[in-house]
Amino acid sequence: MGVQQLSDQPASLGNQPEPHDNRVALAANVPLEAIGQRLDAAAAQLFPDYSRGCLQQWIKAGQLRVDGATGQPKQKLRGGERLTIAAELEQQGDWLPEPLALEVVYQDEAIIVINKPAGLVVHPAAGNRTGTLLNGLLYHYPELAQVPRAGIVHRLDKDTTGLMVVARTLPAQASLVAQLQARTVSRQYEAVVVGEPTAGGTVDQPIGRHPKQRTLMAVVANGKQAISHYSVIKRYAGYSHLAVKLETGRTHQIRVHMAYKRWPLVGDTAYAGRPRPPKGCPPPLREVIEQFPRQALHARALELIHPSSGEQIGWQVARPADLQQLLDALAAGG
Repeated sequence: MGVQQLSDQPASLGNQPEPHDNRVALAANVPLEAIGQRLDAAAAQLFPDYSRGCLQQWIKAGQLRVDGATGQPKQKLRGGERLTIAAELEQQGDWLPEPLALEVVYQDEAIIVINKPAGLVVHPAAGNRTGTLLNGLLYHYPELAQVPRAGIVHRLDKDTTGLMVVARTLPAQASLVAQLQARTVSRQYEAVVVGEPTAGGTVDQPIGRHPKQRTLMAVVANGKQAISHYSVIKRYAGYSHLAVKLETGRTHQIRVHMAYKRWPLVGDTAYAGRPRPPKGCPPPLREVIEQFPRQALHARALELIHPSSGEQIGWQVARPADLQQLLDALAAGG
């Protein structure tokens, strides 16, 4: 797929589809086998393009009606009712659009695939209310204001580079979230770690909030299941270039799992501490390692089922210049 640069000039958007209509008008009959089901549960089955939370909001607002009357999410159905939706998608959140440059790998009416650079925060939070990927998406794709979190369904850490998919509509968002929950989205990474694993393997260790450092994550007994598969691309003296495939998507998962295995990522001061090149490390290589400014992690490949066509589709992006320079220095240094 070709890469499109979206600058701070709207004209650079090229053949951009028109913003999506924000009106939703749907109807369906409740099947007899749904007798006794809650209204929100039956609606989620009949209108699978929209999340249960979204449907519950429409029910409470009177925009999803039962035989023309307002209902309640918990009300039980008798079967045969006519459910109708007449709703307008509302702006989600109060974030401001910002003219940030984005590198778009692919886009169509349902999804956008971004190659995220290092240093870009994905979602506004305390201390990062502006200058995020979300702010840039809202500028280039105004219709995303009607999609929760501007269509962002998964994240990369601030200093991790590579591929992210963004949902452009509510149905696309529901599809992508379901795929992520079903673990059918393939996400492959490259990492440079301290240490020399003898072979590939799997790390299946639960991850949760660090018991003492609340801004960090850790392998903890009461954490959520987290599974990472890794293989060795190449070994160097004291370092290794790994391919890592995520089965789950926990916060800082690869960084935490590699540190747990005692192979922390190069440049990851949060989980590896300050750089400690091995004894005998050539001075030029030592300098590159000590000055590498971020965790050496890149999301290189992404594959999923397209929300509209149902076809399997995927993308790959080259590793960024700083990661390539690190690998070149490791190769030159032995």
